[in-house]
Formats: sequence, C-alpha cells, structure tokens
Amino acid sequence: MENSTSERRFTGWHMLGMLGLFFGTIIAVNLTLAYFAVHTWSGLVVENSYVASQHFNEEQEKARAHAELGWDAGVAYEDGRIAFFLADANGKGILSDNVTAKVMRPANEGHDVTVQLVPAGGGRYVADQVLGAGQWVVEVFADAGLDTPYRYAKRIYVGPEAATK
Repeated sequence: MENSTSERRFTGWHMLGMLGLFFGTIIAVNLTLAYFAVHTWSGLVVENSYVASQHFNEEQEKARAHAELGWDAGVAYEDGRIAFFLADANGKGILSDNVTAKVMRPANEGHDVTVQLVPAGGGRYVADQVLGAGQWVVEVFADAGLDTPYRYAKRIYVGPEAATK
C-alpha cells in the first residue's frame, strides 16, 4: 500500500505569513492601547497640581477644624435619591440654608453633576438624582454657620438593582 499523505514543506511563504501574523498582532494591540489611552480618562484630578498643592495645608486645617466639632454626617443613595444628614455632637440635626452635593465618578469626568439638596427635617437633606450602577464619590457642602462650608465626602456603591429604580 502506498502512503497517501504527502509531505508538507515549510517554505519562505510560510515564514512570511507567520511574521506577518506576529507583527500584525503586536501592531493591532499597540494601536488599541493607544486609542484607549487617548480617548479615556486623563487621570488629572486638578488642572495644575502645583497651584493645588499651595492650598493643601489650608484645606487640611479646615478639615481638622470641622473634625474637632464632633459632628456626625453621612450620605446614602436609596430609591433614586441622595440623602445627607448632619448632626451636632449631641445628635441634634443641624439646619442649613444651602446644601449642595457634587456627585462624580472616581475615574471619569463625563458623569459629574451638582445637585441642590432640600431639607427633609431633623438635619436630613435629600435630592432626586438617578445614578448609574457602580462607584460614585459624593462630596457635600453645607453652609452651617461656620467660617467655611462644612465639607463631607464619601465613596458609595450603587448596585445594578438600585440603578434601575
């Protein structure tokens, strides 16, 4: 019986094809990474980090002064609403005429929004704001009779079930 399988030879065309596939894959991956590097978040938190660093100690001093008050604050997201509470050291709700919340994605500037919270009684403030699923940073500023607005920031997670409400 004759052997019906023919021998395959590795030719220069085979080598050229392998090199083309190898370098084509590398170039495609590099172009994909370059595209995402240019079209996604820049990583910048502030426009000019040197100027921002000049005010760092001032901001830390304000934060220390607010912490020494012993106030209790918190933020939550439920049923399409952002809720913020602010209470003094004795647990009594603090009234404020102006409470705003800046809601932002930690790594994407395109979804930032600032909302005005309205009093809901007992030191609670609320605003209707639908948030998508994922991580959010909520930074609240409340005019509470201090020299500077009281600042509270917290990272929250909105689950897929809460985002659809």
